[in-house]
Amino acid sequence: MLLKKLESGWGLFKQAMAGDGGIDYTQGSIGRVTLLLAIPMILEMAMESVFAVVDIFFVAGLGTAAVATVGLTEAMITLLYAVAIGLSMATTALIARRIGEKEPAAASLAAGQAIWVGLIISVLVGLVGIFFARNILLLMGADEVVLETGETYTRIMFGSSFTIVFLFLINAIFRGAGDASLAMRALTLANCINIVLDPCLIYGYGPFPELGFNGAAIATNIGRGIGVLYGLYYLCGDGGRIRLHITNLRLQLDVVFSIIRISIGGVSQFLVSTASWIFLMQIVSGFGSEAVAGYTIAVRIVMFSILPAWGLSNAAATLVGQNLGAGLPVRAEESVWQIVKYNAVYMGFASLVMLLFTRSIVSLFTEEPVVIDYAVQCLTIFAAAFIAWGAGMAIIQAFNGAGDTMTPTWINIFCFWVVQVPLAYFLALILEFGPVGVFWAVFASDILTGIVSYLAFRRGKWKDRVV
Repeated sequence: MLLKKLESGWGLFKQAMAGDGGIDYTQGSIGRVTLLLAIPMILEMAMESVFAVVDIFFVAGLGTAAVATVGLTEAMITLLYAVAIGLSMATTALIARRIGEKEPAAASLAAGQAIWVGLIISVLVGLVGIFFARNILLLMGADEVVLETGETYTRIMFGSSFTIVFLFLINAIFRGAGDASLAMRALTLANCINIVLDPCLIYGYGPFPELGFNGAAIATNIGRGIGVLYGLYYLCGDGGRIRLHITNLRLQLDVVFSIIRISIGGVSQFLVSTASWIFLMQIVSGFGSEAVAGYTIAVRIVMFSILPAWGLSNAAATLVGQNLGAGLPVRAEESVWQIVKYNAVYMGFASLVMLLFTRSIVSLFTEEPVVIDYAVQCLTIFAAAFIAWGAGMAIIQAFNGAGDTMTPTWINIFCFWVVQVPLAYFLALILEFGPVGVFWAVFASDILTGIVSYLAFRRGKWKDRVV
């Protein structure tokens, strides 16, 4: 019996990795189609996280100024990520709805209009970066050394912003259509190229020129650019559910405005959460570099540990969109509860691991006792809220998949800015709990996010959302 289950699981994994354009996600076992979507989405999230650490890893050998340049530039590009993520949410919602309605031509039209929006954003951001790279670094507080050496790096990263926007956008099209394996492959290819080219272009290995940390910018954008070309190849060919033709690129303002309207909520969600995180970091920084280091390590560990839950949550967006498009709101809701259950089980397991092996995990990142103590405290408190956080994560993505991006935005505003930030200030500074007060504020907001999301979802208004 066990052997049969293992064989069945392995077969499901292979099918998910290979992709199958014939799967109808609005029919059959909800658990099965969830896993077929979630497996490549989990791996896609892992690939996206790799981009965040590879450049820093290789650039670190060039000194503090190089690392500072990368850090400051990435901090500003976070704003571009916000726009790209918002655009991706809208695109996934529209594509999933049209696929569920069995209208592949309308889905292709939505994809074509999303590409117009992405192109406009890329040109605007690229021009700003090319002409105002020095001003961007000044705005972020760069010193003279960073300004002297980092202007070219910033100009390359912003000037090539289309690779970021279009990699997010094309993968959102694939996810909405149910072609999650194609999105995963595009990011895997982009990452592999970046990992190989980074040290070669930074340090001049073999026939490659030694470009310093500017080489990191070139390698990253070559990798992302090839990932974009890979995605376009399948969008314009026969490999996926979406077939993009030149006729789909004829401007349709009503579709464009729908994309922009839905995107606003997605952008707002990201900015609200990012702004609250920055505010919390400012509170923690008042207690010294050890507190900041411990908090940073704990957050990085948490973000890596929740990748499977994020992948499952992304599957909720696709399933909700497609089932609503097929006129199956009950199945859409059942899909979300199934994913909430999966997330709760996984996050419960992750929480147990964190609580049992916290100090051992943190010790892999630092040997400083004070930093370890802060990180252990932070992880222990965060882990206690994992189950509620995982449930809320799935429900938030379900709203986004339905095209209702504003409900999660209001939930974030309430949980982060009405509760989390004031509570962190009160506990850490007024009651003098120190950084631990910030950790408990995050715990409270994570629990609250799960509860508020559940209550809002049960109202069912998302089922009537027109996109």
